[in-house]
Amino acid sequence: MTPQLITTDVLVIGGGLAGERCAIEAAAAGQEAMILSLVPPRRSHSCAAQGGMQAALGNCVKAEGDSPQVHFQDTVRGSDWGADQEVARIFAEEAPVAVRELAHYGVPWTRVRGGKNKYFIKGESVEIEELLENDGLITHRDFGGTAKWRACYAAAGTGHAALYAVDSQVVRLGITVRDRVEAIALIHDGSRCFGVVARCLRTGKQFCVLAKATVIATGGYGRIYGRYTTNATINYGTGAAIALDTGVVPLGNMEAVQFHPTALSPSGILITEGCRGDGGYLLDKNLHRFMVDAEPEKQELASRDVVSRHMMQCILDGNGVDSPNGRHLWLDIRHLGEKHLTTKLLEVFDICRDFAGINPANDMIPVRPTQHYSMGGVRVNKDGEAYGMAGLYAVGEAACWDMHGFNRLGGNSLAETLVAGRVVGARVAEYASGTTLQADTELAFAALAAAEKRAQNLLAREGNGRSVYEIRDALGEIMITKVGIFRTGDDLKSAVDEIKALIEECSHAVLRHKGPGANPELAFALRFPGMLRLALTVAMGALARAESRGAHFRSDFPLRNDREWLNRTLARWKPDASAPTLSYEPVGLIDLAPGHRGYGSDERIEMNKTVSQYNESVADLQAREGRLASVEAIGSRLQQTQGVAR
Repeated sequence: MTPQLITTDVLVIGGGLAGERCAIEAAAAGQEAMILSLVPPRRSHSCAAQGGMQAALGNCVKAEGDSPQVHFQDTVRGSDWGADQEVARIFAEEAPVAVRELAHYGVPWTRVRGGKNKYFIKGESVEIEELLENDGLITHRDFGGTAKWRACYAAAGTGHAALYAVDSQVVRLGITVRDRVEAIALIHDGSRCFGVVARCLRTGKQFCVLAKATVIATGGYGRIYGRYTTNATINYGTGAAIALDTGVVPLGNMEAVQFHPTALSPSGILITEGCRGDGGYLLDKNLHRFMVDAEPEKQELASRDVVSRHMMQCILDGNGVDSPNGRHLWLDIRHLGEKHLTTKLLEVFDICRDFAGINPANDMIPVRPTQHYSMGGVRVNKDGEAYGMAGLYAVGEAACWDMHGFNRLGGNSLAETLVAGRVVGARVAEYASGTTLQADTELAFAALAAAEKRAQNLLAREGNGRSVYEIRDALGEIMITKVGIFRTGDDLKSAVDEIKALIEECSHAVLRHKGPGANPELAFALRFPGMLRLALTVAMGALARAESRGAHFRSDFPLRNDREWLNRTLARWKPDASAPTLSYEPVGLIDLAPGHRGYGSDERIEMNKTVSQYNESVADLQAREGRLASVEAIGSRLQQTQGVAR
């Protein structure tokens, strides 16, 4: 029988790579750590990462000259100058450490083979002589948007291998893991977080977990796009939703949603970028390599946002392949050979066989762009601390840390989970060691009673109308058609209105199953209002941002506008409000001024100040307004006085 109140030093919500690595760091520092997870950790969505993890080791010939500085530059350019450059630099410098640490944990990285090696580069078969002295070192494959080969990989099961290795460390350290448990609400007083109200999915019982520090590590929110996502069915955005519910903690850059170019059609299962990194081609219905024309320099390995737009435009132009499940394009990796596919791309080989009934050594793979990653999330500073609430942290895809800005480079997310887990975990441990557990039982039990009342009201509700599942499907259609790869003001206005209508409809939805225990419909009904609020936040942020930047592309505002929009969106949802309130903060520049990304259109509106002038403006306002507590005011003042941030 689960007690109604449990205590720990560090509570981590989410059992994926970011959450587990954070818990490891806290436990290694002597703090008692507990992980709450929807599923057993080894089934977390981290295991779906296939192609690789970016780290500037520079071990193979095509990686020569790589360094954290080059990785930093690629990351900032890939973000379309939306990233926090201080965070991007921390990330790039720590990534090699994280990769080598995983090797120590037991990840079987694919290694350099000294001597002659055959590769496919830009459609041509190339033979490269790898240095014999590098034989056995961790090797790299090419990924989109990078200047060097940098993605360290374990065949095509990198996430799987990393997650099993990291979870073994969790077991070794004796960290408590409570799986099939979902966080329902944060326990807080408006300025400090004390823990969560959680619900056991096996029994339906709700209970409180109080902690010195609480870490949100619940992954992305891809399921607001319904079935049009590569995300697992557990990627509801729960962590972002409960943070938004506080009315205090903002979400950052929620309109920045990435679409992966190659999802298996029609299932939407990810087909790794490693296929194109290893030499795969994209073909239209006429078997023409359209990316060679669209991006002569990078071809299939332009940044993901660029490739996705070219693919979707190809389909819209009538060059997609007709099928009963809609139009798609082809990914051709047949020329790589069955030996390569069953070793370095084994997971892709198995997915194609099991979910499409094809052999990629003989058959082309039907693919189309699909929602894949959430650059937005709980807004945190470089130490992972949530804005506006002490004791609350966020890490991984659930967080807007913000190293990805408006577009993430392939392989950077897997690296971020381990790097941020290490960095933020150390800060969490430091915070927990310097504070006491404030077990405010009155506050905790009030939050528990409110959560239990909400569940009881859902079960007691009577009437007719669509089920929560039907409303969910309607939401997915709205998001993919109106808040997708190409966005317009009219579509976004329509999406905002329609999502608001769904929020109202959901408030009257009636459950078909009335059981209070292990009731999947009740579990979904409890989380679905949060998903709807996240969807509205995405749509409103996209409507307000009158420019194109990274994965956010407005057909009616196709230029990147650094003069007015070199900023980060912050969204808060005040109690009893019908919609979020949007505000803005400067993105944070160090020494890399906005410019051409190296591929795609170079059309943009230039900022009217140098990086040093911009930083001086921000620093001056920060000194007068106060640091992170007034970032929205800073953004507003910059818009008024400097003309560089809205």
